Amino acid sequence: MIRPFDDLFVPDGDEARRWAEEELSNPRYTDAKPTWFDLFARDVGRFLADLFNADNSANVGPAALIIVITLIVGALIAALIIWGRPRRSRTVRRGRADLLGAADDRSASQLRSDAERRARESDWSTATILRYRAIARSLLERDLIDPAPGATAQSIARDAIRVFEQEAEAMRRAATAFDDVRYLGHAATEQTYRELAATDARLLSLRPEEVPA
Repeated sequence: MIRPFDDLFVPDGDEARRWAEEELSNPRYTDAKPTWFDLFARDVGRFLADLFNADNSANVGPAALIIVITLIVGALIAALIIWGRPRRSRTVRRGRADLLGAADDRSASQLRSDAERRARESDWSTATILRYRAIARSLLERDLIDPAPGATAQSIARDAIRVFEQEAEAMRRAATAFDDVRYLGHAATEQTYRELAATDARLLSLRPEEVPA
């Protein structure tokens, strides 16, 4: 009788533990690990859910509920001001190297610097492409957009407009300029690049809460 698993290697306890430790030491697990504030926010949410549970709320007086909720909300507001909102796992995003149809893992700051260098050389077309990539990368780094893999310049512009509505026209022009240069082979001008750089600078200075609803 044939036993197909006779040659399968089965590690002993020490070997299995060593494999597990090596796997868990991979940086992707560290990046995905929630911070203490993430855990705190989760626990507060669970506490509030339990507090308002029908079985528990009957045992807690209205005054006590108001005091507890006020303290918790105050603590959360202070934590948000100091540390910001709880983060989402960014393992996939950090590992994403493709950007607007090209493998490019440069940061927004690096892309801006490279765009400016090309602009000083009067290579306006390359500078325009790099500056729009800088806009897209900056929005990603700030966790303001979450485009699907292979997202186009137009789809990134639409995502950005949802956050910064007042920049709608500028973002549409920026995306069109990128497509014209990158895919249609049109030559960019200094004015094209300067407008794109100005849009990038404005977006960088804005925060979502500063934009009127």
